[in-house]
Amino acid sequence: MGIQERERKMYRPLRRAGLEVIPNAVPDGTMPFVFGYRPDDIVGGFSHRYETPRLVERLNEDWYDLAVSSGLLDRRREFLVQLPQGTRTHGAALQDMHWGRRTAPTAWTRVRLLDRWDIMGRGAASAFLGVHAGHPGFGMMALDSSVYVSASTGERGVDVIMVRHPDRSGNILQWLEWFARWDSPYSDRELQERIAVWLAGRDAPCAVSRSDR
Repeated sequence: MGIQERERKMYRPLRRAGLEVIPNAVPDGTMPFVFGYRPDDIVGGFSHRYETPRLVERLNEDWYDLAVSSGLLDRRREFLVQLPQGTRTHGAALQDMHWGRRTAPTAWTRVRLLDRWDIMGRGAASAFLGVHAGHPGFGMMALDSSVYVSASTGERGVDVIMVRHPDRSGNILQWLEWFARWDSPYSDRELQERIAVWLAGRDAPCAVSRSDR
């Protein structure tokens, strides 16, 4: 997908939701993916059932409170969000997962939260941060990888969780190591390679420090 197509199909809808995309600005050494966390990794979050009055407004309020208190936003209100590298939407990715098909590769994108924003409404309705308004689905991370925030929709409501220092979680690192070696026709080879490179780079300083002792 070319730059102009990506601007038209993805960046503009995100800007209408209050997220300004900052291309090619992901910090070096950022872990490529976060998954495999367990209840003991989750240190915050919130849930709302679909019948909650003013659902989108409540979700936005709680997301912003969590983003500020956790340090997801830096001083310029910038952070990372997981977006597909192509034009596949979040809804299409969910269908692929349900039917066991290979999903489109995803990657971190740096964004800035604008003064006027609507993450859980227009953002979710953009098709890249959810299925539709009030039904979000996304992964976000602080620029220094200190905080990870995930939103998902279930049968009865919306769940948002927060993980501290996902790059230090034994559960997450164990899953990444397994995924990097997973041999399946449905596996994302590009993502596996990025994870393997990141794991190798993470382990390199430890190996040097041990040899110097």
